[in-house]
Amino acid sequence: MDMNFSPEDLAFREEVRGFLSQKLPDRLRDGARRTPGVFVEPDIGMEWHRILYEKGWVAPHWPKEDGGTGWTPTQKFIFEKECALAGAPAISILGLRLVGPVICEFGTPEQKARFLPRLLSGEDYWCQGYSEPGSGSDLASLKTAARLDGDEYVINGSKIWTTHAHHANWIFALVRTDTAVKKQAGITFLLIPMDQPGVEVTPIHSMSGDHEVNQVFFSDARTSIDNRIGEEGAGWAIAKFLLENERGGSCYAPRLLKSIDKLEELAETQPSGVNGAIAHDPRFRDKLARVRLDAEALEFTELRILAELAKGRRPGPQTSLVKLLGSNIGQEIDTLRLELLGPDALQLPLERPLYGNEAPEPVGSELAQTAMGRYLNNRAATIFGGSDEVQKNIIAKTVLGL
Repeated sequence: MDMNFSPEDLAFREEVRGFLSQKLPDRLRDGARRTPGVFVEPDIGMEWHRILYEKGWVAPHWPKEDGGTGWTPTQKFIFEKECALAGAPAISILGLRLVGPVICEFGTPEQKARFLPRLLSGEDYWCQGYSEPGSGSDLASLKTAARLDGDEYVINGSKIWTTHAHHANWIFALVRTDTAVKKQAGITFLLIPMDQPGVEVTPIHSMSGDHEVNQVFFSDARTSIDNRIGEEGAGWAIAKFLLENERGGSCYAPRLLKSIDKLEELAETQPSGVNGAIAHDPRFRDKLARVRLDAEALEFTELRILAELAKGRRPGPQTSLVKLLGSNIGQEIDTLRLELLGPDALQLPLERPLYGNEAPEPVGSELAQTAMGRYLNNRAATIFGGSDEVQKNIIAKTVLGL
C-alpha cells in the first residue's frame, strides 16, 4: 500500500488547513475542548455546521449529485484528520452521517427533494430511534410497532438512549410492521416528526451530570406513508447500510493521538510526588507508550481501510475492528488522564455548559474540570454503536471465519 499522499492530496490538505485557520472561531475550539460529553451542544455544533454549509463542505459522505462534496476517500480522511487536529467541534452525525446517506441511497426523488436540502442547511435536527428497553445489542428483537391506517402509519412503543431527542424535530426509526415473519424481515424504516401529539421525550441524565440521551415514547403517533424509506419490511437491510456508513471510513486515530500528545505535554509539569514530574515515572511512561503504539497501529488500520475505499470497495467487516479498538483506546486514555491529574480530576461540576461567561471556575485546570465527565461518559463507548461483544462476534465470523 502506498502510504504517501499525492501532490493533489497535499494541496487539498493545505486548502483545508487554510480554511480552518480562517473560519474556525476560537470560541468553537474552546467549547469543544470544554465539553465532556460525546456530542457538543447544538449551539456549538450548529454554528460549525452552518460555516461548513456556506463553504459547501458539510456533507463529505454524500454523493455529489445530492449535495455532497465529490471528494475522494483520501480527501475525506484528510478533512476529518485536519478538523480533529485543529480542535473543531464534531458536528452531530445523526443527520448528516446516518440518515442523510440512507435517503441518498434509498429515498425517492420526492423524499430527496423534501429532506436533503433541510439536512444540509441544518433546518432539521435529527435523532435516531433504534435501541429499545430489552432491544439494544439484539436490535432485531425490537417491539415498537407501526400499523398502516389509510395513508399513515400509527406508531406505538418506545426508544431509549436517544441522543439529542430533546433538540430534534425528526426521528428516523426502525419499527415492526409484521410479526408473522422472521424478526429481521418484519422491520421497516420510518421518518417520524417529533413535534406532534403522541410523542413524549423523557430525559436521562448520566452519572456525569450530562443530558445527552433520552427515552422517547410513541402513543398513537403518526407519520405519512410518504415518510417510509424503502419498502415495508426492508428496514433491516437499510439499518445495516446505515451502520456500515457510521463505522466505515472513520477517523478515530487522529483525535486519540492528539489526546495522547496533550497527556505527554502535561506529564512534563505534573508532579509525581516521588521524583520530579510524572513524565519521569517509568511506569507511567510505559503506559503512555503502549497506548500511543495502539493508537498508531489503529491509524494504520484506518489507512488500510482508506486504501480499500479508494479502490471503490465497501468498508467491510474490518470497520468493526476500528470501532472495537478506537473505543477501548479512548477509555485507556481517559484512565491515564485521571491518573495524571490526580485529586483535581475528582471534580464533577453539574453546571452545563462548561464554556462561556457563566461556566464554573475549574479546580486546577479546565482539563481537570472535564476529566471525570469524559471518563464517565466514555464508559458507554464500548456499548453504543455496537457493543464490544457484537464487534468481536462480527470479526470472529466474517474475518477469522470461526
